[in-house]
Amino acid sequence: MRSIPSELAQRYKDDGWWTDETVGELIGRGLTDRGSLEFEVHSATHPYVGTFADVEKIARRLAAGLADRGVGEGDVIVSQLPNWMEAAATFWATSFLGAVIVPVVHFYGPKEMAHIIATTKPKVVITADGFGKLTYDPELYRDVPIVGVVGRNFDELLAAEPMTGIIKADPAAPALIAFTSGTTSKAKGVIHSHQTLVCETRQLAMRWPHDGQPQITGAPTGHFIGMVSAFLIPILEGYPVHLIDVWDPAVVLRLMIERKLKVGGGAPYFVTSVLDHPDFTPAHLEFMPYAGLGGASVPLSFTRRLTELGVTAYRSYGSTEHPSITGSKPADSVIKRTQTDGSALEGVELRIAPDGEILSRGPDLCIGYTDDTLTANAFDSEGWYHTGDIGVLDETGSLTITDRKNDVIIRGGENISAQEVEEELLGLPGVAEAVAVSAPDARLGEHTAAVLRLKPGAVMPTIDELRAHFSTSGLAKQKWPEELHQLDEFPRTPSGKVQKAVIRKLVAERSDQTRSTAATP
Repeated sequence: MRSIPSELAQRYKDDGWWTDETVGELIGRGLTDRGSLEFEVHSATHPYVGTFADVEKIARRLAAGLADRGVGEGDVIVSQLPNWMEAAATFWATSFLGAVIVPVVHFYGPKEMAHIIATTKPKVVITADGFGKLTYDPELYRDVPIVGVVGRNFDELLAAEPMTGIIKADPAAPALIAFTSGTTSKAKGVIHSHQTLVCETRQLAMRWPHDGQPQITGAPTGHFIGMVSAFLIPILEGYPVHLIDVWDPAVVLRLMIERKLKVGGGAPYFVTSVLDHPDFTPAHLEFMPYAGLGGASVPLSFTRRLTELGVTAYRSYGSTEHPSITGSKPADSVIKRTQTDGSALEGVELRIAPDGEILSRGPDLCIGYTDDTLTANAFDSEGWYHTGDIGVLDETGSLTITDRKNDVIIRGGENISAQEVEEELLGLPGVAEAVAVSAPDARLGEHTAAVLRLKPGAVMPTIDELRAHFSTSGLAKQKWPEELHQLDEFPRTPSGKVQKAVIRKLVAERSDQTRSTAATP
């Protein structure tokens, strides 16, 4: 755990951000008034239709069954499930018990799961018999005392009578450990307390447009923001829950019309995949009144496109470690909403280091990593989190992210902004998404490589066409891409963010193969 300066902790309490309320208490109190709201899972293989009260009863039966098996306050429960009802029941049951939930995205494989289990040493694992690439392997859980498998024995864990009440945990104690991929070789375990998680839930809920329209959640609930958006905010705000376990734009477009469900944003991919689908019609715009964008770089060309369609786009910035750092609101000016990542949210402080790195601190900032070395490197003695992102603040206090530290391309000693190059690449005809990464260069150390994902039916541009496009951009020639690659799908994190490290490695491997082929007699 990181050391939180006492004056900061006291400020968060005095200002009401940190209270004695636990996650279990927030859920239990909210469900008292929300029992009749619908809870639905849209799935071809594991659908569910019920109410909040129905899911709460299953959660309380699960909590009672686990308590009978010795599970209680502070114990760790790992949940690796798709966007299914059982994921909500497991999360709520864990909170009722005062235990620590570890949500894991369903597409993490045995290697990642083995790391997570070894790191957290759970008393319980709840998983699925099979879904997509997820296949139950009992050997992986041989040292876990209790294993529940949806599709096998999950129902056997449910007690006949539901648990009553809530076990009161220490509000400053861990409530959640979220694993997130980053620059390290293994996923990082980010620890949030009841105080930071409850604060984040309220922070995020304050920024939701209160238009009364239910929305569909496609972001994995095994990911931090997907989980908060699906299993906490609806309880706080009184919204129905509609989950989809496979993000299929054709199905989403159908549900928007048939069930009057809105697509509210997230990473840009979730919105672009709908807009670019051949089934999209102007009628769908009724269910896209706004798009709250975050979790990935948001190109200016994309927010302009949304604005032209009449969609109110607004951006935000955060991470699993510090979920809500900055944000804009639908009522803000178009420039602030679409050209910046907003200003510091209530209770949050921002600072730009001399090298341009963004430093943040606030009441929703995590309490550390499971790895003490990572904690020591990311947090300083004054409570500042060193984000690894590069940004600038304008005269109004609005932040604009310009790069990740490790996304800067250094060509012959000159720094090139990948984001700047990507903005120009998106102006090429037929380009759906664009990534600029460094590629090895024997003379200059690095040069810029462009990797494109095309819209359906589009033709890949040639390198000469790319150069002609950049010649009119005003961008310095040394910043122009010197390699061009195509991918049908980009590798992504659970939140939809493109995994640039994976693409960078792929580009380097392709460059090595090209050099080897050229050197072959």
